[in-house]
Amino acid sequence: MNIMIAYDGSRNAKLALAQTITMFRTLTPKITLVAVAENPRDITSGNEDMFQEEVTELKGYLKEALEVCESQKVSAETMLLEGDPRKMLLFAAEKKVHPDMLVIARHSHEPDGGFIARSLTYFVDELDYMTFGSVSSFLARRIQCPLLILPSR
Repeated sequence: MNIMIAYDGSRNAKLALAQTITMFRTLTPKITLVAVAENPRDITSGNEDMFQEEVTELKGYLKEALEVCESQKVSAETMLLEGDPRKMLLFAAEKKVHPDMLVIARHSHEPDGGFIARSLTYFVDELDYMTFGSVSSFLARRIQCPLLILPSR
């Protein structure tokens, strides 16, 4: 089984990797970890420096994730792309990796709270979907393979 995981080194991405390994270990998966560095919006030295820092961080996160896969005896490779994460993940899935499944972690900025916090989070998520579209909603509408969106914990 060929599984592509959108990986940014976040806590949720690390949990998604661990859950994917646990859920699909018996199918002897080949995992492709894909990270995307967003291009700077203009050509100033400050933005270029921030972009290079992001690339360096992502390379480190991918290396750590690869080590996790190796320690779990799971075949894995990495891919680092530049651009809009939504479009580049779609491009990677459809033109490069051709996965049997794409796994992404639901992004969250805040820990899950009580009823009011969950209601507000739901409202903000819906507003985000209607106005901008999150990575997961963008991919859910366009990807041609099964998409597994793992919740944050």
